[in-house]
Amino acid sequence: MGFQIRKDDIQTVFQSWLENYRIFAPKVYAQTGRFSDTDCVRYGEVTSFDEIVFDKKSEFSYKEVIVPVSQTLFYFTEDQVTEPKLPSKKAMIFLRSCDMHALKRLDHMYLKNGCEDTYYKRLRENCVFVLIGCTQSYDNCFCVSMETNISTNYDMSIDIKDDYLMIDCKHEALSKSLEAVQYKLCEVTPSYVTENKVKVSIPENLSNKVAKSSVWDEYNSRCIACGRCNFVCPTCTCFTMQDLFYTDNGKVGERRRIWASCMVDGYTDVAGGGAYRKKNGERMRFKVLHKVLNYRKRTGYNMCVGCGRCDDICPEYISFSNCINKLEDAMKEVNSHE
Repeated sequence: MGFQIRKDDIQTVFQSWLENYRIFAPKVYAQTGRFSDTDCVRYGEVTSFDEIVFDKKSEFSYKEVIVPVSQTLFYFTEDQVTEPKLPSKKAMIFLRSCDMHALKRLDHMYLKNGCEDTYYKRLRENCVFVLIGCTQSYDNCFCVSMETNISTNYDMSIDIKDDYLMIDCKHEALSKSLEAVQYKLCEVTPSYVTENKVKVSIPENLSNKVAKSSVWDEYNSRCIACGRCNFVCPTCTCFTMQDLFYTDNGKVGERRRIWASCMVDGYTDVAGGGAYRKKNGERMRFKVLHKVLNYRKRTGYNMCVGCGRCDDICPEYISFSNCINKLEDAMKEVNSHE
């Protein structure tokens, strides 16, 4: 059902949402950007509709709401294990189409990639998702190339048009809340972009043979293994475990799941002092091929959703989209050596 609502009335509806939901959305964190006196747009809990940023791309994804950076899985004593309680309210998350598609990737990795991850599932099932329509393409976005510019798998969508909000609502309870203010019923289709400045092309003949290409060598010196690309990515799922002990005897504490990065030192270390990928170029190769080759072989679609946040955040100005576009020449190189 589509609603047209005046912007001046939405705060009344928003207050009703706050009674049942913790609301997370892109918001401005003043003077916390990467450079002096710059702002940062990232996800956080909001208490007013005016806090939500609709006209800028968030530097971080929504992922940390349902996959926390540090998540306590359970508490333990000598003879008892207890899981933490869920928040008393559900979560409402505002996100764009690329992130909506990224949710599909997270669901696959945590729920369909072998056994279900119950810690992810209990948070995931406690969420509703509000799609923010995209009226423009932002820097480094290439969602059109990755076919993630359009999404229909949302509970509600919101577009701002002049003094009105155009809302498509598929959630019964949220629909009733919208009826509490003056509205007009109409057909609503969420806005989406049809073209990006950045375009990528994945070779049809791409195979694991490309791992032998020399294209990866440049990243041995260019990449500094900071892992920022992984931490802003909405589809990266790697983590490590940490046990935190409360007492010296080691029998009371908690187990935490902590984000990890395939790009940083130590990630592939194994017993005996070995490491599977010591060079930064080898790590870049693993990440790229996982995003646009190996994951697609298993699922039929790419893991990368083209949000471009990795390009935005890299302190060495390494472009993931450029790396994808180098794969065609890399395949020609390895084929010529056969």
